[in-house]
Amino acid sequence: MVNSHSSTPKPKGLTAPKKTLAQVVSTSDAAGLEHKIRERAHQLYEGRGREPGRDQQDWVQAEHEISKERP
Repeated sequence: MVNSHSSTPKPKGLTAPKKTLAQVVSTSDAAGLEHKIRERAHQLYEGRGREPGRDQQDWVQAEHEISKERP
């Protein structure tokens, strides 16, 4: 006969951990940073006369420029 009262507790359902304010802010900061980089990369693309094929270079340059602006 199997004992229904085993010593190993069963999980009652998994819930996602609550986010702290710091986690929410850092997620928001990351989204804002990506938006700034995307805008700057697009400006670089526009400034070249919309020449295709250099999107990765534009992104890297935009990341570099934006990272220099951050404290």
